[in-house]
Amino acid sequence: MHSAPERASAPPTGSAVVSHRGGGDRPYRTSHRRDRPRRRGRLLAAGAVVIAGLLGCAAYGLVGADGEASDGTSAGTPRPRDTARVAPAPTPTRRASPSPAPSPTKIDVPATGTGTFVAAHATGTKVGRGARPLRYVVEVETGIDLPPARAADEIAGILGAPRGWTHDASHAFRLVSAGEPHDLTVKIATPGTADALCWAGIHQDTGGEYNCETPGGVVVNLRRWVEGSPTFDGPIHEYRALIVNHEMGHFLGYTHTTCAGPGQSAPVMMQQIKGLHGCVANAWPYDRNGRFVTGPPVR
Repeated sequence: MHSAPERASAPPTGSAVVSHRGGGDRPYRTSHRRDRPRRRGRLLAAGAVVIAGLLGCAAYGLVGADGEASDGTSAGTPRPRDTARVAPAPTPTRRASPSPAPSPTKIDVPATGTGTFVAAHATGTKVGRGARPLRYVVEVETGIDLPPARAADEIAGILGAPRGWTHDASHAFRLVSAGEPHDLTVKIATPGTADALCWAGIHQDTGGEYNCETPGGVVVNLRRWVEGSPTFDGPIHEYRALIVNHEMGHFLGYTHTTCAGPGQSAPVMMQQIKGLHGCVANAWPYDRNGRFVTGPPVR
């Protein structure tokens, strides 16, 4: 191939052919033959540069912009899969189990109910350090808008609280499911059914208002579970804690006590719904300093 200046000064094609064939322009022919190798050399050199450039680009693409693998291996060494650049799959996180939410307070409280019960299918772990846990099952009267499992979870949370009966190392509790062996039953019943059960169990007239302890367990009046008590000014969950702790206290061998003095915390074994007698309402057997809250025994 000629460069642009050479094309401008070269003779027309026809004259070049005549001079070659006529033999009168021998030097021109000789000069033309000598120049051909030089042009071929330039072409070969240019081609080599292009090929080298292509090979370099290919090598760049195979090895990467850094020229070597990040682990120090040479470009010719098989490179392990670079997992560091692959975004790892997110690790699923486990949410901590929330504290049992109080069961709803805006539910109907019929005067009486069916008299039949459904047990909660809920099993809890042992709470407390006692050698033999007191096993209990929770039952709710049918027809009440209160899921038994939800009530059971709330009761289990109360019995496992730091200020509850398990503060004493000799006490322990365990929620068991329907059909499992148990030591007592906690029943939540309409006022009319609660009265019938309390009278049948201990011949106590609860007047549609109170809870009671029976030989086979605890009867919780639905009205108290939902509405609390006029003598207790704390949140409803605190009052439910008082119900559970008071009745479970009887099963642990504690008897009724009364107020120790004006301004002091009412003992959990005090019948606080019948009056505080100068004490401050309290739902827990132990105070915040770990001291047992008690008072004079009821005569």
